[in-house]
Amino acid sequence: MSTPSLVRRGITAVALAACSTAVLAQAPAPTPTLNTGDTAFVFVCSLVVLLMTLPGLALFYAGLTRVKNVLSMLMQVFAVSSLMALLYAIYGYSLTFVDGGSLQAFIGGTSKFFMNGITVDSLQGTVPELLYFLFLTLFAAITPAIICGAFAERVKFSAVMVFMVVWLTINYVPMAHMAWGGGWVAGLIPQDFAGGNVVHVNVGIASLVAAWMVGPRLGWGSTSMAPHNMTMTMTGASLLWVGWLGFCGGCALAANGFAMLVVVNTFLASCAGALSWMAVEWVHRGRPSLLGLLSGSIAGLVAITPACGFVGPMGAIVLGIIVSPICVWAVDVLKPLMKLDDSLDVFGVHGVGGIVGGLLTPIFALPALGGVGFAEGRDLGTQLAYQTGALGFSILYSAVTSLVAFMVAKVVCGGLRIDEEQEVDGLDVSSHGEVGYKLSN
Repeated sequence: MSTPSLVRRGITAVALAACSTAVLAQAPAPTPTLNTGDTAFVFVCSLVVLLMTLPGLALFYAGLTRVKNVLSMLMQVFAVSSLMALLYAIYGYSLTFVDGGSLQAFIGGTSKFFMNGITVDSLQGTVPELLYFLFLTLFAAITPAIICGAFAERVKFSAVMVFMVVWLTINYVPMAHMAWGGGWVAGLIPQDFAGGNVVHVNVGIASLVAAWMVGPRLGWGSTSMAPHNMTMTMTGASLLWVGWLGFCGGCALAANGFAMLVVVNTFLASCAGALSWMAVEWVHRGRPSLLGLLSGSIAGLVAITPACGFVGPMGAIVLGIIVSPICVWAVDVLKPLMKLDDSLDVFGVHGVGGIVGGLLTPIFALPALGGVGFAEGRDLGTQLAYQTGALGFSILYSAVTSLVAFMVAKVVCGGLRIDEEQEVDGLDVSSHGEVGYKLSN
C-alpha cells in the first residue's frame, strides 16, 4: 500500500475515533493518563466558547434588534446561558454521557446527577473530567440561547425561561445523548464532527416552530425592523468567529495536528462564506452590506461544523462558497413564502446552513477532493443515506419537542407574547424597567 494511502487511512481513523460520538465523547483509554498539553488546549477552547456566547452571541443579537429591545436581548442570552449551565450540571451531563442501561439508545443514566463522582482525579481521555464537563456545558449553554433570535422583541421573559427549561430537558439532552453519548444515532456513524445536527439544525427547526407559535412582530412586513447598531453586531460576530475555532477545534480533545486541521478548516470556511454572501448581495442588490458579510461568515461557520474533521482546507473553502447563496435564498425568498417572522433569521442561517453542511460533508470527505474518506465498508452513497437519515430524524425530533416546549410555556405563563402596548414600548422598559439607549437614537 502506498504511503499516501496509509496516511489517508490513518487520518480517517483519527477523525472517526474523534467523532464516533460526534462532538466529544471519546471512549476512555484502558489506563487514562493526564496530558497537560491537551488539558491546556481544551481549557483555552472552553474559554473562547464562553466568549462566543457571552458577550459574542449576546452582542450579535442585540445589535440586530431595534433600539427599544437591545437590553432584553442581552438579558435573554445571559440569563438563558446561565440557567442552561446550571441544569446541565444538575442532570444534563449525566443524562448525556452516563450509560443509560436498557434506555441507552435514547437517554443516559442518573449516576452523575449533581456532578456526583466527578472529582479532581477523574479523567476523560487525557483531560480532567471537570474540564470535559465544562466544555460540554458551554455547548449546552449556547445552543438554546441561539433560539432567542427567532422570537426577539415580542415574547414574555417568563415564557422564555420556562420554554428553555423544558426544551433543554426533552430536546437537547436526549439529542446530545443519542448523537454523542453512545445512543442509536452515534451507531450510524454520521459524519458530524462538532454538532451540525444537535446544535444548528436543531435550533433552526426550533426557530421555525417559535415563529409559528408566537406570531409576527407588530408591523412586520410594513414597518422597518432594521438593526439599531451594526457596530455592536460586528463586534459580536467577530467574537463568535473566534469562539467557533475553539468550539470545533476543542472537539478533538487533543493538542495535535488533527485539531489544527479542524481549526484551519473552520477559519477558511468562514472567510469563504463571508465573501460569497457579499458577492451575491453585490450582484443582486447593487451594493455589499456589512450585515451580509457577517451573515455569510456565520453561514460558513455553521456549514463547516459537521464537516471540519472530515474535509481538507480546500473543501472547507468550497463549502463556505456554496452555503452562503443558499442561505441568502432562504432569508430573502423562502422566509417570505413561509410568512413566518423568524426575527434574526436563525432558521435561514443555522437551520439551512446546518442542513447544507451535513449533506455536503460526505461529498467533500471524498479522498479525491482532499477529504479523509469513510468508515470501512462504506461508499459515498451509503454515507449520504446515513447522513440524510440522521438529518431527517433531527428535523422531526426538534419540531415535535420544540412544539411541546412552547405549549408548556404557553400554559404555565398564560401565553407567550407580551401585550401590544408593551411591544410598542419595547421589552427593555415593559419587561425589565431599563433603557439602554435613548429612543431618539
